[in-house]
Amino acid sequence: MTGGSDSEIVLAPLDEQALPQLLDVAVKGADPLDVMPEVDGPPGWTPERREAFLQFHRRRSLNPDTATETAWTIQVGGTIVGAARLHPVHRGRSVEIEARVWVARWARGRGIGKWVTETLIDAAREGNGGRYVASTSTDNKAAQRLMKSVGANIELRGDDVDSHLDI
Repeated sequence: MTGGSDSEIVLAPLDEQALPQLLDVAVKGADPLDVMPEVDGPPGWTPERREAFLQFHRRRSLNPDTATETAWTIQVGGTIVGAARLHPVHRGRSVEIEARVWVARWARGRGIGKWVTETLIDAAREGNGGRYVASTSTDNKAAQRLMKSVGANIELRGDDVDSHLDI
């Protein structure tokens, strides 16, 4: 999946070769809580948290025996700047497609998130998803504006914000 411009945005399937590079981008440009589930211990990118990041992606998307989602690196001009994941959740007869996107701090504000979100919504439609779901925190106003701009309904749940878009 690609976008066209001098700084071409590409979603490239995550693989073992790209995984250490993705970890490096996460360490340099994101808080651990923005890119992976919580891990016990002191804050920051501890050795345990770095290993948990690698194992999380291996288990969720790279190992064919345990994979539950599809993951991509987000690249701009050939440089990894973040990641995107789609996870189908079956709810009776319908399928919700849960999306997770993060972009390194130094690459934000350039329209990358919007392009990725629109691309993921198209992929969810092609995968016969009934609803596209994205979650963020109440302090992430940019993500909330982005989801509103693509027509999503926003729902506040304490410190969390869920965005729903019927597709």
